Amino acid sequence: MSESEKRPEWAVRLEYERTRHGWGKWDMSRQLFAASGIMSPETKRVKALARQISRWEAGQVCPWSWGDAIADLFGIDPDELLPPPPEKAARTGARHDDPDDDWGQVSELLRRVFMKRGIAVTALPALGQGQGRRVVQALDILGGDHHGAIADGLGQLIDHYALTICALPPTEVYDELLAVRAYAKQVHERAATSARTADLSLASGWLSHLLAVAACDMGEHAAARLWCSDAERRSEEARHPDLAAWSVLTRAMIAFYQGHAHLSAALAACGQQTAPVGTVVHAKLASQEMRAAAMVGDDDRMTRARRHAATAISALPYGVPETGVFSIALAEDPPYTATSLLLAGRPQEAVTATRRVIGTVYRPEARQRGEHPSGYARSLLILGLAHAQVRQLDQAVAAGHDALGGSRPAWPTMVLAKRLDRVLAENFAGARQAADYRARYLEASTLPGAGLQPAATDEDPG
Repeated sequence: MSESEKRPEWAVRLEYERTRHGWGKWDMSRQLFAASGIMSPETKRVKALARQISRWEAGQVCPWSWGDAIADLFGIDPDELLPPPPEKAARTGARHDDPDDDWGQVSELLRRVFMKRGIAVTALPALGQGQGRRVVQALDILGGDHHGAIADGLGQLIDHYALTICALPPTEVYDELLAVRAYAKQVHERAATSARTADLSLASGWLSHLLAVAACDMGEHAAARLWCSDAERRSEEARHPDLAAWSVLTRAMIAFYQGHAHLSAALAACGQQTAPVGTVVHAKLASQEMRAAAMVGDDDRMTRARRHAATAISALPYGVPETGVFSIALAEDPPYTATSLLLAGRPQEAVTATRRVIGTVYRPEARQRGEHPSGYARSLLILGLAHAQVRQLDQAVAAGHDALGGSRPAWPTMVLAKRLDRVLAENFAGARQAADYRARYLEASTLPGAGLQPAATDEDPG
C-alpha cells in the first residue's frame, strides 16, 4: 500500500493542492498569514504553522478551523476540501477520530468557549475575519510543543480575565476560565522537562486564583477554597509569594461576608506576612484586616490596621492597576474605610466616606466603560446602610435600588443587599419604600449568579 493510500483523502488533497501551487510548507504558512492580514509574521510563528501543515498532510489533525482560509487559497469549496467537523459529523453519524484525543478535546472546548465570546488574545497573531476565529487559529498555532509561546499566551489570557472578571457575570467567566485552566493543565503535564515549566505552573496558579474569585462571586465557597489551595501550591512551586497572598485575601473575604470576622482578620494578618509592603495585595490585606477588626468590635486594631493600610498604599509604585481583580482603588481613604466606619457605629462618617469613594473611584465615565460594576454596587449598598442607620429612609432606598440595577449580581453584593433589606425592615417597619426595596431585592436574588445560599449567617456584614 502506498503512503498516499494510508492517509485520509483530504490529507492527500491538501498536499496535492499545495504542491500544485508550487509552495513549500513554509511558503503555504506565509500565504495563510498574508491571507489573514499578517504580512510580516515572526519566523517562529511561520515555523509553527508549517509544522501544523505537516501534521495536516500526514492526516494526524484535520484543520477544520482553518478550512475557509485554506479553501480560499486553493480556490475550492471548503466542503469539498475537508470532511465535516466533529459537531456536524456527530449529527450525520460520521466519525473522524483524532489520535491526540485528550489534547483535541481540551482544544475543542477552548474553541467553543472563545467562539462564543469572540475574545481576541492580543499576544497572538490576528488570523481570520470571523468573530472568535482569530483565537481559534492562534490556538492551533500554539498546539504543538512551543511551551514558551503557550506560557506567554496564557499570560495574556490571565491579564484579559483579570479585567473582565469584574464586569462579566461570574457564571460565564467561571466556565471560560475552567476551559483555559484545563488547557493549561494539559500543557503543564506535557512540559515536565521544559525550561518554561515554572512559568506554566505559575500561569496555572493565577488561573486557579481567578477561578476562586469567580466561584466566590457565585457563592460557591467550597469550590473557591479548593481553587485557593491550588493557587497557593502553585505559588510555592514557582516561588511567587504574591500569588499565595492574593488567594489568602480571597479566603479572608469569603470569611468576612459569611460573618466570620475573627477568621477573616486572622487570615488578612497572615497574608500580610507573605507579601511585602509595596505590593497591592499587602495594602488590600491590611484594609481587609481593618474592616474585619471593625466587625469584631476591636476599635484599636481597626485604627492600627487603617494606619498601616495608608502607609502600605503610600509605598506603592507609580502606575499600579486601578481596575480589575488585581487592582486597588486609590482614594483619600484606604479601601473598605467606609465599611469599617459603618461597622464601628459611625454611620454619618460612613456616608461621607462612601460619597468620597463614589465620586473618586466610580466616576460616571468609569461606569460607562463597564469598570467596577460590583464594587460600585457594594459602595452604594454601604451608602444605603449608612443612610438607614441615620434614619434617612429615602436616601437609603434610592441607594439600594441603584445598587440592584446593575448587570452583574454577585454573592458579596447580595449579602449586603440582604442586610439592607433587614435594616430597613427593622428601622422603618411598614414603610412603603422599604416594601418596594424588599420586592426589588427578592427579584434580584433569583437572578443567575446572585449566589445567595440558605446557610448564610445572620451576621452578614453591613
